[in-house]
Formats: sequence, C-alpha cells, structure tokens
Amino acid sequence: MKLETDANAVTNGHEPALEPAVAHKQKLDCALQLIRTVALDFNNALTSVLGHTSLLLAQMPPGNPWRNSLVEVEKSAERAAEIASDLASFSRQEKDARGNAPGNLNQVLRRTVELYQAPGAPPITWTLQLENRLYTASFDEAKMQQAFMKILDNAVQTQGRDRRIQVSTSNRSLSEPMRIGTGQLSPGHYVCVEISDNGAGITPDILPRVFEPFFTTKPGHRGLGLAWVYGIITNHDGQVAIGPHESGGATVTVYLPARKKIARDTEIHDHDLTGNQTILMVDDEELLLTMGQTILSAYGYRVLTASSGEKAVEIFRNSAGNIDLVVTDLVMPQMSGRELSDRLRQVTPGVRIVCTSGYVRTNQADEEDAYLQKPFTSQALLRKVKEALH
Repeated sequence: MKLETDANAVTNGHEPALEPAVAHKQKLDCALQLIRTVALDFNNALTSVLGHTSLLLAQMPPGNPWRNSLVEVEKSAERAAEIASDLASFSRQEKDARGNAPGNLNQVLRRTVELYQAPGAPPITWTLQLENRLYTASFDEAKMQQAFMKILDNAVQTQGRDRRIQVSTSNRSLSEPMRIGTGQLSPGHYVCVEISDNGAGITPDILPRVFEPFFTTKPGHRGLGLAWVYGIITNHDGQVAIGPHESGGATVTVYLPARKKIARDTEIHDHDLTGNQTILMVDDEELLLTMGQTILSAYGYRVLTASSGEKAVEIFRNSAGNIDLVVTDLVMPQMSGRELSDRLRQVTPGVRIVCTSGYVRTNQADEEDAYLQKPFTSQALLRKVKEALH
C-alpha cells in the first residue's frame, strides 16, 4: 500500500500520517534522549571506577608492583570519560552546552601539571611562573583542563635528554585589536597562558597546518589533539597560536577574555586535602554513595549518606546544624538536587552545597552552588570539598 505524505492524508481512516520531516525529528529526538541516558549511566559507573582507582593510587607507595596496572586502569577510565562527555555534549542542541563559571586559570594549570609529575612520569624539569594577581576569566573547567593536557602531551613528547617545560600566566590589556595566529583579539582585558618546551620545534612548512583536524606528523596519532585545543579555546571566545621559542622548541600561547578583577587563588596541595568536618552525600546510585564515603572517610571526614532528596532533608533536619557541607547529585527521581538545595536553605540559609552531575551542565545551573562534573577522581572530589569548606 502506498503511504501518502500529504499532511491532510489519512491512513486506513485513522490519524493523518506524519510528514517525513516531523517523523525524522521524532526519531532524532528519541536517539538524542537515549544518548543522554546512556551518557549519564556511563558517567555514574566511571565515577565509581575513577574514584576508587585514584584513591588507591594516592595511598599506594611508588614501588608497589601493582601501581602500573592501576595507572593504566585510570587512563582507560579517563579516556572513557572523554567519550561520555562528547556523547553528552553531542546530545544537546545548545551551542554552548556547559555554563562557564568565573575562576582562576592558575588553579587549572597547577592541577594539570601535577598529573605529569606523578611517580614514573618522564624526567622533565618543570618551571611554573604564574601571575599571583591573575585576572578573572570565565571558562568550563573540565574542557579547559582537557585543552591544557593536549598541549602538554605534545610538549612532553618532545625529544631530548634535558627536557624542560615552562608554564606561565600573565594579565594583558589591549587598547587596539591584535592579531594572534589565524584570529584577532578585540580590545579588552585577557589572561595569557604560555606553554614552552625545548624540543625540536616545528618546521615552517608544518606550522600553518598544526590546528587542522586529522593532520599529524606522529605515527599512530589521529591528529585531533591540537584541533580539539583550537575548538575549546575559540568556543571560549579566545585565541590560540603556536610559534618557535626563543631558545629552541615551541611555544603555545592562549588568550582568554577576562575581567580586570583579581581571581581568588586558593592553592590546595595534595597534603592539604584532609579534614574533619561532617559531609552529607546525596545520590540515588548506591555505588557512588559507597565511593564517596570511602574516599572522604579515608581523609578524615565524617560522612552521612542519603539515597534520595527526602532522606537527605530528614537527616539534615535531625542533625541540629552539625552538617558542614552537602554534596548532592542534580538528577534524582522525586526530588532533584536543585529542589533539595532549596529545601535545605529553608532550614539553614547559609548551608554549603556542592552539586554533581553526569549530564552536561547548562547555562541555567545555579551559580550559588559549587559544581563537580561526573566522572571525577578522588582528588577532584577532595579538592572541591576543600574549596567549598574554605
């Protein structure tokens, strides 16, 4: 039987047949919803894997024979987390899927460099020259750390015995437009990040193509690293360029728009991550409650758990003001994390709250609360808790 495509046509005397474009949109919407759901569940599982693995690595001495295997597990989980993040971003229709929050890029750079200074890492001399009164930039912390990691990956892979990498930040104010790389910066205030290495550098014939997708000079590489960096930086309304370093090697320069306001810089080292406060963790996934309780308890915190918003409100009311921080998932049945935050503030207006989610954060996210994107490592959770309690 031939199907009619006219909007007024009927099939067997029933409802009018859907137009092909409408049917296609419905299928696409269903597919996107499925992707969002899969990404959320995937992120929850990865959060548990990354949390427990990073906790074991933090407690394990460098010479332990199982350490290398755990490092590989952590790398695999981080790679899977990138895929889940890409799926979540793809499944949203907003151009700017995550909300950018004001912050201090020095903190992101310190944490990123620390990942390359772990026991067993290649012998590299690191120099950090960070502006101690850095301007405030607005950025997606997770994406910006990914960009810096991809830049540092290239710097770490440079050849030579005496390998040196320098990371610096500075404030820049432009009174007129300035050309950088293939883009142009408008007059205004910026944070400038420069990452330099002393490797072989980049030949002039290759330099114009370094940001092209799938272009690479390294066997076995997909050529997406610097293209990814370019996309992240330009999506933040910034610019990035690569050029030769004065003493050999190469320098990657990043400019991000900023406000002429000194960003708060709470440098927290790994040995500062302990605490003795009481924390209420709220999540409808029991495995994540177990993970959070295990990590935070190992660092001295007293941890209460609730598997729903209703239970969290009950525990909070019965605690008589003894809970110092609430860490809650945003997406839960019956009562969302945002609704829970509102309920808790009715009881204690000044309660400190950290929100977590495996979904991509939207621009409507409540900036009154700190935010931690799933999946996260034990160190990321501990740092966010420490920052929230400051």
